Amino acid sequence: MNSVIDPRAVAIQPKREAGVQRYKTVLHGADKLLQEVGLSGFSIPVLAERLGYTRRSIYKFFPTPYAILNELTHQYLDRLEESLSYKGAELSALPWDEMIRRMVREAAEFHNEHPVSRMLILGGAVTDESFRVTEFAIRKLGKLTTDLLGLRGIELPKHPDVASLAVDIGTAVFRVSNLYHGTITEEYIGEAAHAMVAYLSKYIGQ
Repeated sequence: MNSVIDPRAVAIQPKREAGVQRYKTVLHGADKLLQEVGLSGFSIPVLAERLGYTRRSIYKFFPTPYAILNELTHQYLDRLEESLSYKGAELSALPWDEMIRRMVREAAEFHNEHPVSRMLILGGAVTDESFRVTEFAIRKLGKLTTDLLGLRGIELPKHPDVASLAVDIGTAVFRVSNLYHGTITEEYIGEAAHAMVAYLSKYIGQ
């Protein structure tokens, strides 16, 4: 499979201040529209009508709807990573397994507070481009896990990428909860934490 994302699925960053403002307005409007109609009802024509913009003014920065969805996904990932990094620093004195459990809860609470994040990150990939964005998410959060454990002197294997596999396991549990319940329930938060700790214990030990 080609690892390069189709350029049409990538947002074009604005260079002027007026463009920056329109870019942000489009993304904010897209977020609100997705909350209301979901992926099935989302389109650039609908978004343009909602915002009072021409379609061309949106296509200038977002050649396809997937460019908007992928950019929103990246922005939510950045916010999630920032939240988890901050939480990880708070938990630096805890044993590694308790840190993982707390981090899982932090991630679950983030997704539960942001329905579009759940939709885009946990809803499952619908195109090759969104699949690669999902892969990027797992690798990015896997690196964060590696870094946080590294601060405790714990080094995980990179071949296979154990940290990313652990994140993928937890994400899969979240995805099932989101599919069945439209949210990440307490039971699934516990299962995600248990699954990640059990898998990582094979490489870390107790």
